Amino acid sequence: MSQNPPNLRPDLAPKATFSEAARPGQPTIGMVSLGCPKALVDSERILTRLRAEGYAISPDYKGADAVIVNTCGFLDSAKAESLEAIGEALAENGRVIVTGCLGAEPEYITGAHPRVLAVTGPHQYEAVLDAVHNAVPAKPDPFIDLLPASAVSLTPRHYSYLKISEGCNHKCKFCIIPDMRGLLQSRPAHAILREAEKLVENGVRELLVISQDTSAYGVDRKHDLSPWKGGEVRAHITDLAREMGKLGAWVRLHYVYPYPHVRQLIPLMAEGLILPYLDIPFQHADPGVLKRMARPAAAAKTLDEIAAWRRDCPDITLRSTFIVGYPGETEAEFQTLLDWMDEAQLDRVGCFQYENVAGARSNDLPDHVPDEIKQDRWDRFMAKAQAISEAKLTTKVGQTLQVIVDEVDAEGATCRTKADAPEIDGNLFIDEDFESLSPGDIVTVTVEEAGEYDLWGRRV
Repeated sequence: MSQNPPNLRPDLAPKATFSEAARPGQPTIGMVSLGCPKALVDSERILTRLRAEGYAISPDYKGADAVIVNTCGFLDSAKAESLEAIGEALAENGRVIVTGCLGAEPEYITGAHPRVLAVTGPHQYEAVLDAVHNAVPAKPDPFIDLLPASAVSLTPRHYSYLKISEGCNHKCKFCIIPDMRGLLQSRPAHAILREAEKLVENGVRELLVISQDTSAYGVDRKHDLSPWKGGEVRAHITDLAREMGKLGAWVRLHYVYPYPHVRQLIPLMAEGLILPYLDIPFQHADPGVLKRMARPAAAAKTLDEIAAWRRDCPDITLRSTFIVGYPGETEAEFQTLLDWMDEAQLDRVGCFQYENVAGARSNDLPDHVPDEIKQDRWDRFMAKAQAISEAKLTTKVGQTLQVIVDEVDAEGATCRTKADAPEIDGNLFIDEDFESLSPGDIVTVTVEEAGEYDLWGRRV
């Protein structure tokens, strides 16, 4: 059992898990998946297609005939991590195919690693498959392969990420996601709901809804109607969440921008249809910084919205991420953010130190903040967030909560409450009467102890 310390990269997906062994003589493809949950879903789609064609999937470089590295290009530090992973795969295996966000800059990759077999951009699934076919021809078994396969999951069996759209219409100066992944492209509502239904039928107990901008879902489709269950469902996040809430699993919403219509989701949380949890990327609170970021600069109205959400659903958990040290950020502007945090009292908080990213417009802004000041502000911000988290968790002592079990080992069970998303939030630990528990179980506990980010409890 391990506690969750604050991380400089609060966007990272859980480490991919693999559970299948190859048959003798079966061609095998390794996968290294870096970056956020959205990239993990891309990896799952690629591997699902490959498995249906007769390939085995391996987490080990040495046991694979070729390796796919799904890269992240969100920050310069993420790019460096991706280049390091590609180099490691080349050293260990030698036959490497690169895809993902950093694949949008093929010269950057081939300049560092000219021996890679192929480079493809984000969500270019057909190009990845072509590269695999060229490197390692398929040898399907007609009695086993080439049948409709269940999707490959790189997460534990009891939860799954569900991507509802691709791309983003925002033009934030620090972000190059629209350049890499394009403008918003929403999936049809019935296709999402069919996937969600199938996941739940296969044992998934928690659906984590993701996209670049979840609350904008359906805008590009003009909120068109799809046939569903003898009626119709609108391509709108409220309608989608309502229908998913009827499937019997926990439904958790990530990357929700605070548009006015988000308030329509709160009654669904109060009713128990979806989890009372919103992951909203506020990024900052000072109007001047938000303007330089090219984001809506309405921090005061945001506080009003937060108050309204909590009025209508007192149990709601609010998670967000922020950037400190943005170009031009003054001490007064940073203090505005700290004061806003005192007012907002967010439950779960992550924080990035600003980094230049090749192609981002923020690189050209004046008055870049020195690294030592960025580190100092990150330390002070996280100390503030930690104190708020600890105070809020202390109020949970004595409460009876539902938790989902993620892992069981010799020391106890690692669980999460409805207020905790995998990997990025806290845990609840059970260290007595846990032997009969299994991952995916949902049980009731009484909270006995609280820390800075985690809880401890006993089964009821």
